[in-house]
Amino acid sequence: IRRPPRSTPKPSSAASDVYKRQYLMYAIIQAGGRQHRVTPGEVVRLDLMQSEQGATFETDQVLLLQADDGEVRVGTPVVSGAKVQGEVVEHMKDRKIIVFKRKRRKGYRRKQGHRQQYTLVRISEISA
Repeated sequence: IRRPPRSTPKPSSAASDVYKRQYLMYAIIQAGGRQHRVTPGEVVRLDLMQSEQGATFETDQVLLLQADDGEVRVGTPVVSGAKVQGEVVEHMKDRKIIVFKRKRRKGYRRKQGHRQQYTLVRISEISA
């Protein structure tokens, strides 16, 4: 079966606008011993925090910050004067995982379940 050759579309001037770089403000924060990339309006999943639902979340542990104009500030170890603010949406539990230990030919079997608890936080503002 013969197929017609594929034709490649010619790039127009409107298509070249797609390749222009657009910068979004984001920050890399440290919370609960882990690093998270956050943007304003995003809901992130952090380790369980001892705070009520609807409470405000604020951290100054900002390791890297990119502004809307594309300027990147890297902290040593944190960016001075930078803050990330948000609110606690809810506390949840992850799906259950099964921890099963076994030693062959010895009759040793142990089964244990675990559900990790975490907190959902909606990021409202990143300030420098």
